[in-house]
Amino acid sequence: MSDRDFDVVVIGAGLGGLEVAYALASEGMSVCVLEKNQQLGGSLQVFSRDKTIFDTGVHYIGGLCPGQNLHRYLSYFGIMDKLKLHRMDMDGYDLCSMGDGHTEYPHAQGYDNFVRQLSEYFPQEKAGIIQYTEEIQRMCRRFPLYNLEDRDTQEWKDDDLGLNAKDHIASMVRHPVLRNVLGGSSGLYAGDGRCSPFYVHALVTNTYIESSWRCVDGGSQIAKHLAHNTRAKGAIIHSRKEVTGFDFEGTSISAVRTSDGDVFNCKHVIANIHPNALLAMIGPGHIRPAYRHRLTALRNTTGTFTVHLAMKPGAFPYLNHNHYHMLGHDVWDAVRYDRVNYPDSYMLSTPKSSKSGDYADAITIMCYMDFDEVAPWANTHNTIVKPGDRGDGYEAFKRKKEEQILNVVERKFPGLRSGVRSIHSNTPLSFRDFIGSHEGSMYGIMKDASDPLRTFIPPRTKIPNLLLTGQNINLHGILGVTVSSIVTAAELVGKSHLLKKVRAAS
Repeated sequence: MSDRDFDVVVIGAGLGGLEVAYALASEGMSVCVLEKNQQLGGSLQVFSRDKTIFDTGVHYIGGLCPGQNLHRYLSYFGIMDKLKLHRMDMDGYDLCSMGDGHTEYPHAQGYDNFVRQLSEYFPQEKAGIIQYTEEIQRMCRRFPLYNLEDRDTQEWKDDDLGLNAKDHIASMVRHPVLRNVLGGSSGLYAGDGRCSPFYVHALVTNTYIESSWRCVDGGSQIAKHLAHNTRAKGAIIHSRKEVTGFDFEGTSISAVRTSDGDVFNCKHVIANIHPNALLAMIGPGHIRPAYRHRLTALRNTTGTFTVHLAMKPGAFPYLNHNHYHMLGHDVWDAVRYDRVNYPDSYMLSTPKSSKSGDYADAITIMCYMDFDEVAPWANTHNTIVKPGDRGDGYEAFKRKKEEQILNVVERKFPGLRSGVRSIHSNTPLSFRDFIGSHEGSMYGIMKDASDPLRTFIPPRTKIPNLLLTGQNINLHGILGVTVSSIVTAAELVGKSHLLKKVRAAS
């Protein structure tokens, strides 16, 4: 076998691509990973400004105590004991506030503690809060791989998948403020009251209630250790290799082509990229128009505008929690924000660095942003591999948004500006270019409670040897993508066999 002949070629070295490569290489398959950017890791990438490290996408992680699901999965990948982690506030890893009020409502770690902390603010709703926590846990039990269980189910045909998150929460608690508080961190999945399923809310929320952690000095350490271990299993990983198309033999892909003219022969292809980007690489005649239309017609989650603040020493306290603030009356409407009185909501986080003690080195503020706000610059691109200039108009747009956001945030955190050393920001275009998300979408394809099967994308495609992995086939986030990688790898090596390996490692 030559250095251009592989059992599997993986497109995209984000978390899902690296994990599926590790799993298959561990089974003796020859694997090659092709990444178009300089840095590996997708949403795990970090960048540095003013000697300050900022995360692009991963701000905290859940489920990392021994015996919890992500701890067990990362142990299989051989990286759990290598990560530098900091546990967040047990009595409030997330704080939610709204309007001009000063009350901060906690989301606490541990289910009993979660109930206890919120019941202090809503004593008359304690029974409803207990029911809410029981419903989250009940829903999570319906997904075997979420719990590392080897059992066959028809969960995608389960009627519970049609439960609307906003409506289901409202059926358990009456107080309008509590309803908003329980949905307060819905920015974790771009929650939309019209369609977001309760199962997505449950799978995401559960992992943080179990345990919440920050990566010290950024989430790129996950990609670094995972790439090292994947290479140690024999896989080849190339950065700066942009896939542009495929060669076919009959109905199957025989080779993957890159922009620099390289050709990689393969038996299987696994795409860890958005389905729309993949379909653009596949010429006519290889996929039925109905399948193509079905995928391209699916709605994506909104994007984000993120402000990164490098702080002066001792100017702003390190907060061992995230702060979700909503200015409107309904957290589930925040995705349809007011562009004039921007922003309607935000998440503020102080990253944990090995240098920081009582004070924050940096602050990250995330707000929703639709792609059409940056559509005037859609034809521009700017990455390390392919640097470009979006022009003065784009920079003026960013400065205006930064000012709007800081004006709103200072109402909650007076004097914030005086401690800022420098301001940097990312738009949906940044996420599109560096991470490859379609139109800068935060979490890929939007799940829809009104038609859950329509937004379920299996790992097998209509091309026999082409598979999908990543956030679009299962769930987004570190845990969701990790489960997706196992789902995809299992298609080639068998689910029972692979799960035995995962469970044995933990």
